[in-house]
Amino acid sequence: MRMYTKVLFTKKEGGALPQLVAAETENMQSRYVVQKILEFREMGIPLEEIAVLFRSSFHSFDLELELAKANIPFRKYGGFKFIETAHVKDVVAYLRVLENSRDVVSWNRILLLLDGVGPRTAEKVVNDILENRVSLSKEFQEPITTTTKFWMGYNKYPSTIRQLFEMLCTTMVQFRTPAEKVFNIIQYYEPLLKDKYDDFMKRRKDLEIFQNIAERYETIGELLTDITLEPPTNSIVDIESPGHEREFLTLSTVHSAKGLEWRVVFIIYALDGRFPALRAAIREEEMEEERRLMYVACTRAKEHLIITYPMNVYDRDTGVILTKPSRFLEGIDSSLLEPWVVT
Repeated sequence: MRMYTKVLFTKKEGGALPQLVAAETENMQSRYVVQKILEFREMGIPLEEIAVLFRSSFHSFDLELELAKANIPFRKYGGFKFIETAHVKDVVAYLRVLENSRDVVSWNRILLLLDGVGPRTAEKVVNDILENRVSLSKEFQEPITTTTKFWMGYNKYPSTIRQLFEMLCTTMVQFRTPAEKVFNIIQYYEPLLKDKYDDFMKRRKDLEIFQNIAERYETIGELLTDITLEPPTNSIVDIESPGHEREFLTLSTVHSAKGLEWRVVFIIYALDGRFPALRAAIREEEMEEERRLMYVACTRAKEHLIITYPMNVYDRDTGVILTKPSRFLEGIDSSLLEPWVVT
């Protein structure tokens, strides 16, 4: 078999150097990307010519919240949007009940997750709450036991409902910050998640990201407000689209971006342990596949390439703090890859 040598070259001259941007935190990375997207948009580059790429779907969750707050419409490929995932909706429902004990929709959602609880039982519990036969505020102020008024009057309910109330009581009374409350809810919800989904570990990773996001909020109300913000379906406010009536930023996994190009490409979480993933270090074949994916990601950009990574990410699976840029970027001279630090 005859082999041919390939020589890659470009006819395009000049242009901006690719950038490697280190951000102090994950949220600072997201806010930096949003700021740069707005700058490119003001330069006349439409949103449809801008893409944000990432190794795994959950890497975009924090960015999605910041895009929604900035009124930047986007479409995501290669995974669900953060708030569209069923397991995130479940955890949000627990938080909504803590914030508003008369939220019927959220009560129904979390009750129907329980074994032995169907629509009729859920409806009965919700009616008891709405008609003040169950005083949640009072129940939350004291430990729930079989002698409390609620359980004396409604002891025909399944034991799983009692366990749910105990968890809500504990979360309300013993934990102060949103991050602590989310952690306790996830601990309770994890067995339900494991029984319900085959891809339990992947969804558990999503909830870890949710907990990380909760750590920067002071109240549940603020967290719920940002989580439930929907990105607009038209162009950025006060900036008119030059062509199409609607334009959208692209969020995509690298796998889903193969064969596509954009004028501006961001690669986020180019962090050793995220891209490449930690598990890729086990086998040489997997590491080579990760390297090929980084090549694919970098070659999607026609004019501007901005690679970012947060410098302080705690990986809960291993207990390791990830701080270094992707090993695939090591040794690249600053004349080819311009370094920046955002603090």
